[in-house]
Amino acid sequence: MVVRRDSAVGEQVPDGTKEPTKAAGSTPAKEAVKKVTATKTASKKAVSKKGAPVEDVSGKAAPARSATGKRAASPAAAAKKSVSKKAAPAKAVAKKAAPAKVAAKRTAPASSDGTKTTATKTAAKKSAPAKAAAKKTAVKKTADKKAPPGQPSVAEPPRDESHTALVRRARRINRELAEVYPYAHPELDFQNPFQLIVATVLSAQTTDLRVNQTTPALFAKYPTPEDLAEANAEEVEEILRPTGFFRAKTKSVIGLSKALRDDFGGEVPGRLEDLVKLPGVGRKTAFVVLGNAFGRPGITVDTHFQRLVRRWKWTEQTEPDKIEAAVGALFPKSEWTMLSHHVIFHGRRICHARKPACGACPIAPLCPAYGEGETDPEKARKLLKYEKGGFPGQRLNPPQSYLDAGGIPAPPLGAG
Repeated sequence: MVVRRDSAVGEQVPDGTKEPTKAAGSTPAKEAVKKVTATKTASKKAVSKKGAPVEDVSGKAAPARSATGKRAASPAAAAKKSVSKKAAPAKAVAKKAAPAKVAAKRTAPASSDGTKTTATKTAAKKSAPAKAAAKKTAVKKTADKKAPPGQPSVAEPPRDESHTALVRRARRINRELAEVYPYAHPELDFQNPFQLIVATVLSAQTTDLRVNQTTPALFAKYPTPEDLAEANAEEVEEILRPTGFFRAKTKSVIGLSKALRDDFGGEVPGRLEDLVKLPGVGRKTAFVVLGNAFGRPGITVDTHFQRLVRRWKWTEQTEPDKIEAAVGALFPKSEWTMLSHHVIFHGRRICHARKPACGACPIAPLCPAYGEGETDPEKARKLLKYEKGGFPGQRLNPPQSYLDAGGIPAPPLGAG
């Protein structure tokens, strides 16, 4: 048998085939390490290659790759991408909302000390033309209302009218009324202070006309305080029945007469503090007596006076005492009595409570309440009363100045 030399790869076996031989220094442990290293290398190469899935040496399939060479995403990655795609529209909406946020930031307050924001300024600018238009419309309506045909335009006094301006306007109104009613007088018939004080007490809750029609019979039977103090109450009640509240009024005039007889010697006192102590006599009655029987100035605050001074904005007071003080401060004391007559005359003839004749009013340019009543001149003239409307007055025996101005005496009781 021929024996050959050892080769680098093995020994020649007898049958001529090669028998692998182990390299020098090779051990089973090293072979195992080599196998693990080869497996890792194969896995890395499979990952780095592009294309279809390759099978790992370990027998596991490598992740599939797309035609573009990118590795196909795992199920978890695919789910993540799906969520991201769904979230994309929300992000887009958020981006669109960003300008609104920016606008909101721009309109945010400039500081925390209460300064105006841009939005407020913008709204104010936009509302300014509308406000201006509304103001022009209101002014136009006011002008139309206060400038009817045949009447001068009337401007309402400003709300912040000074006291000096109010005094001037009030005194001018009184001067105008003095020209319109130069014959103004107390509209109660009387011949002495006793008759005047009794007539004034009876005028409560009735008209001066009714009192003037009733007192002739009363004074004919009881001409003095002593006579009326001794009168039979039932007889006096029957006389005073037409004036209304005749029982209460009978008690007042009899008590008044007794006080004059017992305390003042049958004479009417000429002092305010004495007059107001008499039964049925208040400040209004006292000032009527003082101003018209004794020539001592006084303001008579009756229902007409109260209504007109508030319409003219002379005062906002509603209590007689306060009205008296407020109006008295606007005029010299010497004018108080005639001022009362002027105002009361005007209230009874033109400036009525329910429907004033604004279209026929001589002081319309000075009246802040112009337009509350009828402004048409023709219709307003039909609302005038007494001598201004061609009708009889309230006194049966008026002064001559009244008759000279075209006044007509009132008819006696029962005459029509």
